[in-house]
Amino acid sequence: MGSDSEVEKSGQKEKKKVFALAPIAKPLAGKKLNKRIFKLVRRAAEKKCLKRGVKEVVKSIRRGQKGVCVIAGNISPIDVITHVPILCEEAEIPYIYVSSKEDLANAGATKRPTCCVLVQTKPAKGELSQDDQEKLKTDYDLVVSEVGEMASSMF
Repeated sequence: MGSDSEVEKSGQKEKKKVFALAPIAKPLAGKKLNKRIFKLVRRAAEKKCLKRGVKEVVKSIRRGQKGVCVIAGNISPIDVITHVPILCEEAEIPYIYVSSKEDLANAGATKRPTCCVLVQTKPAKGELSQDDQEKLKTDYDLVVSEVGEMASSMF
């Protein structure tokens, strides 16, 4: 009997995530793309190629740094991140929404829930080994192409 109630609770959690999404959270990543995005964010966090939080992301975009912007869709109040997609579009940076800020923080190796991250292919300081650079670049290119397809199908 315990397993039935656990299944119901997990189903309710999933429903809560869907209901908590902001109305501007488009394009929203599906399950498969979510996994790829979180894998990319995890790998970028390990290699120090990640900017976390609205302040760091906005600063990086304004300085002309390129990457993929991943934004959490369950942010409240939504005013905190409404300007980020506009900055990304102006700088021609692909962006995608994911359903949970907690999942984004876990992938980014932080305990604190994160509104948005900017995944870059090169670290802020130092250099990556050729092997690490290739792995990060292939994951990055795969996610960018899928995000581009989603964005083009939206407009």
